Amino acid sequence: MNIHIRTATPEDMPAVWGLIRELAIYEKAPEQVATTPEQMVRDGFGEKSLFRCLVAETDDKHIAGIALYYFGYSTWKGKMLYLDDLVVSESYRRQNIGEKLLMTLKEIAIAEKAQQMRWHVLDWNMPAIRFYEKIGAELDAEWITCKLYP
Repeated sequence: MNIHIRTATPEDMPAVWGLIRELAIYEKAPEQVATTPEQMVRDGFGEKSLFRCLVAETDDKHIAGIALYYFGYSTWKGKMLYLDDLVVSESYRRQNIGEKLLMTLKEIAIAEKAQQMRWHVLDWNMPAIRFYEKIGAELDAEWITCKLYP
């Protein structure tokens, strides 16, 4: 099977949202997904898009994985690419799709002159942790994620 990595379109958002729901179920938190495909179209496309998204598409046009990201700024490093979610549908795992998505993101980060790529992984998600270690990511257990809901 061939996998093609491409930029997501507004028409892809229902499938992207479906993968986000699949991830939320895996993380035992489906009730926490508050976005909708329609909201993602509004927020991700147009003049002031808040995020970008890559999709991994099969030859038969099925979206097998996504990488949703945006650019931010680190006071210590400068421009950074923040990967919010990397999801590969369970039935497509172990086919290098996650690696293809991350390597495409790395190319984007280089082209955009980002100094760093950053993301989070749950401390119990050992398959993801092993995958990130395999590709050479530095996992930093020193930092704690903080959240504040206005």
